Amino acid sequence: MSIKTKQFTIHEDWTVVILGFLIIGISLFIFLPSVPVFKWSNLTDLQNDVFDSGNLQILLLQFLYFISIGTIGVFLVGKSVKNFLIVFPLVYLLTVIALIIAGNSVLKGFNLEAVIFSLILGLSIGNFFKLPDWFRAALSTEVFVKIGLVLLGTSVIFSDILKAGSLGLFQALLVVLSVWYFAFWLCKKLKIDDELALMISSAVSICGVSAAIATSGAIKGDAKKLSYVISIVLVTAVPMMIFMPIIAKYFDFPEEVTGAWLGGSIDTSGAVAASGTLVGETALKISTIVKFSQNVLLGLAAFAISVYWTYNDNTQSATEVSKPTLGVIWQRFPKFVIGFIAASLLFSFLIAPEIRNEVKDSLKNLQGIWFALAFTSIGLETNFKDLLSNTSKKPLYAFLIAQLFNIIITLLIAFLLFNK
Repeated sequence: MSIKTKQFTIHEDWTVVILGFLIIGISLFIFLPSVPVFKWSNLTDLQNDVFDSGNLQILLLQFLYFISIGTIGVFLVGKSVKNFLIVFPLVYLLTVIALIIAGNSVLKGFNLEAVIFSLILGLSIGNFFKLPDWFRAALSTEVFVKIGLVLLGTSVIFSDILKAGSLGLFQALLVVLSVWYFAFWLCKKLKIDDELALMISSAVSICGVSAAIATSGAIKGDAKKLSYVISIVLVTAVPMMIFMPIIAKYFDFPEEVTGAWLGGSIDTSGAVAASGTLVGETALKISTIVKFSQNVLLGLAAFAISVYWTYNDNTQSATEVSKPTLGVIWQRFPKFVIGFIAASLLFSFLIAPEIRNEVKDSLKNLQGIWFALAFTSIGLETNFKDLLSNTSKKPLYAFLIAQLFNIIITLLIAFLLFNK
């Protein structure tokens, strides 16, 4: 008689904290990965710069770096390492193609980020080809995104936030509270279930995909609902980051106001930076500070949501709902947020500025690629036919209306606080 041994596993959130700090430790003390070149204007640039043998070697080394980290993560969470090793090369290849497309100077002029092309490539394959279940199961979307979020903490420096005064934090608090409650109230009016309502409210009010994932982790949300919210966030981010700067320039908004408006309204940090660049240096600085201020609130929001869900989760027994414990709250709290906060504190107070400057480009590159890998995976695992057949249009309407409210209320607050 054979005895089956239980496979050793670690919770996904703790796994990404371990991997995130493994990457940070490697970058600080062992090996600083080079940043590959993706920028090109014509075929000559593409051949001489992007497809240069030295750059291809950097990409190959980067592939080995990412597949090694990913394999460790897959093993720790208990997924199939064999399937991951089969699937990841395709995900990485599609992601690199997306990065090369996004590196074109003409497309950069439209501020189209690599994650948009990652998503498009993934969706094209995921919706035109029937991928086997084992292939979809091997995709590690949340692991990729959460590693990127832990690394994002290295760029959220508290001293940078303080340089902009308390206005950025004050605006972030006003926007997050007002937009979150409006979005949640609207979702309830439209009879959207609490789980989806919480994801939508957090995505609109805090920081898009990151907040949706943090909320899903806090409430142990359904993966299909999370994919639906992420798809909406990414689809709406593109027109917002292009047209909002145009509107600001047309009406001649002050750069400080425009930056605060962009940082408080646009959902992703990358899109905020791209939009701020279109307006000017001051707008870029203020927009980044406001967005970072919202990112800082992510951990507090995730904790508050975990408390709310503990009291209101209908899947629990009456005893569990009436007597929630700190243990239950801790169980539901997304642990990767601890990694985000710890990385921010580490780089804010313990890492010397000159070392931060030395590693920031490499860490930012790694963070961006983890996000791009995640969006490629989201595209591969998202089938619009299944998504639309299982979900009503009410969540989409709720998101769009709440986003419009977000744009208006953030502009008003930006004028009140930043118009000199």
